[in-house]
Amino acid sequence: MTYEEALRRVHASLRFGMKPGLERIRALMARLGNPQNRLHTVHVAGTNGKGTTCTLIAAALRAAGYRTGLYTSPYVTDFRERFQIDGEMIPEEEFVDCASRVFPAADAVAPEYGDVTEFELITAIAFDWFARRGCGCVVLEVGLGGRLDATNVIPVPDAAVITSISLDHTAVLGGTLEEIAAEKAGILKPGGHAVLYPEQAPEVFETIRRIAAERGVECAAAPLAGIRETGATLEGSTLAVDGKELFLPFTGAHQEKNAATALAALELLRRRGYRIPWEAVKTGFANARIPARMEILGRRPLALLDGGHNPGCAQALAAVLRRFLPGKKLVAVMGMLADKDSRASLAAVAPLFSTVLTLRPENPRALSAQALRDEAAAFCPDARAMEDPEEALRLAAALAGPDGAVILCGSFYLAGELRPLALRLFGE
Repeated sequence: MTYEEALRRVHASLRFGMKPGLERIRALMARLGNPQNRLHTVHVAGTNGKGTTCTLIAAALRAAGYRTGLYTSPYVTDFRERFQIDGEMIPEEEFVDCASRVFPAADAVAPEYGDVTEFELITAIAFDWFARRGCGCVVLEVGLGGRLDATNVIPVPDAAVITSISLDHTAVLGGTLEEIAAEKAGILKPGGHAVLYPEQAPEVFETIRRIAAERGVECAAAPLAGIRETGATLEGSTLAVDGKELFLPFTGAHQEKNAATALAALELLRRRGYRIPWEAVKTGFANARIPARMEILGRRPLALLDGGHNPGCAQALAAVLRRFLPGKKLVAVMGMLADKDSRASLAAVAPLFSTVLTLRPENPRALSAQALRDEAAAFCPDARAMEDPEEALRLAAALAGPDGAVILCGSFYLAGELRPLALRLFGE
């Protein structure tokens, strides 16, 4: 089996759809000898900030000398981004090796438990790889929700983390913050320890703390006292943490809270026996990298790529644009999925643009360029549907001019398509 064949088998599982529940993944992992039970883990759920928080925690653990696994989603340009050890993606031959064990196990459980989904397959491959490579700790990002997510097959993690919660995936997780918080809190296991993002709606805190108390989970919000931003640019944020300086290569006011959440999780790990000196935190945070999160791809014009895909992400992007690019001519190249709240996202950010160029991301759930254009026109009068990505980028650059900015946003799927093209056209 080649890497391409393995990947085709994984993607073919998309046709089975999304079937929340832990029965299949438990049966699948049992067939594989339950490798997840041999791992120390940090489990991270939430609506926004999961990827950044996971990356910061993993980077600090790696700098502290731990062989650190990182499992995240979605990917931007290479499917293997989802599986990393010490910052390196899974080699193609090792992906094939793990898949050669996981696929037969998936076929074996299908008659009784139903076809294994794509996310269940790749989660099983991740656990198999991390265990075989002897990871000292694995940082796991929840795919969707928490309670019924495939990653929740793990035993009690060394730390559970719940980041910022807002309304998203309401058709699956529920239509209120309380319902969504209860799904995210499903990662809390009896006897565990948890850290919460420091600012949440009161009903979110109340729901999570109630569930934590019912399960005997030690649960506290990350402290913001002693943490303040001392400087920020588009390239990153400098924080003072109890008088010590900390640089994050991420920007936005929300990064202070993401950093506080990651720092509280690392402190929890210290209490549980991990050796994580401050220098490792400082080095790890400074070296953390995530593609398509307020990522600068070019300078003239400025090209900024952000894959955020829900209203909370759009609000964060809008805050960055207002703070760091006031007075600049801003042109958007945007695409979104049909199952996202596109109107709320557009309301947050589209009024800042002189022109919005819409594209259809390469995804079965994508909103058409024309439909997104029609929605965007209510917030930005000059909205145009485009068909060709390169033509859209070239037009955006011409409209922005060398002193303006091209903002690529709306979907990680679109980000994956546009990033290599934008690097070629705008690259520094």
